[in-house]
This record gives sequence, C-alpha cells and structure tokens, in this order.
Amino acid sequence: MAHRYDTTNIFARILRGEIPNKTVLETDHTLAFHDIQPQAPVHVLVIPKGPYVCFDHFCAEASEAEIVDFHRVAAQVCAMMKVTPDAGGGYRTISNAGEAGVQEVPHYHLHILGGRPLGRMLARGE
Repeated sequence: MAHRYDTTNIFARILRGEIPNKTVLETDHTLAFHDIQPQAPVHVLVIPKGPYVCFDHFCAEASEAEIVDFHRVAAQVCAMMKVTPDAGGGYRTISNAGEAGVQEVPHYHLHILGGRPLGRMLARGE
C-alpha cells in the first residue's frame, strides 16, 4: 500500500524548526520531545526525521540505520525519564495508525507514557 506523506503536518513543521518543541533527545534520524498535552506524568513522543506516515510504512521503507536509531532513542528516553521496569516503574508505548486507529498526526510517532499506573490499554470487548 502506498502511503502519502503530508509535508504540512505539525511534526514535519517541528522537524523544519517552524514550531518549537521541548526536546528530550535528538539524533541524526530521530527526535524525541515532550507532548504538549500530556496524558501521564511522563509523555514523550519519539518521531523519525524521515517522512513516514505510520508504523508499517516506517518498518517497510526506512533504512536499517533509521530503524535501529529510532528504537535505541526510545530505549534511551525510557531510561532518561526513569520509567523502565528496573527503575521501579513501567511504561506504555502507543502508536496509532489510520482512521480506525485514531491517528491524529500523519507522521509516525511513538508515545512513551509512564510515571503512574496506566490501567488497561483497551476496554475488554463484549
């Protein structure tokens, strides 16, 4: 499936420096920053710098260097925010894709949430 990337989305604008952000960590391929509407005490977004719409698009088309860097940055963010299980906490990662997944920004991003008990991820089905 072809993914169309919208270069006017808010994360593309952040990457171009048009919109400020509160950076947690930045590398050649990845940017991690605090969410402006946090849903938990720790709520960091990790985004690739490349034009990828969603998880499957990123996995199918990103280079190995981009994929490895993205995941290493996510691990570093968990450690920096002290939400790793060995730090006495825990965290949740969420990535929404498409309309049914309620994706609000059409640029692949991983939410890292922690700092409090998060409850069930989804309500149990009927």
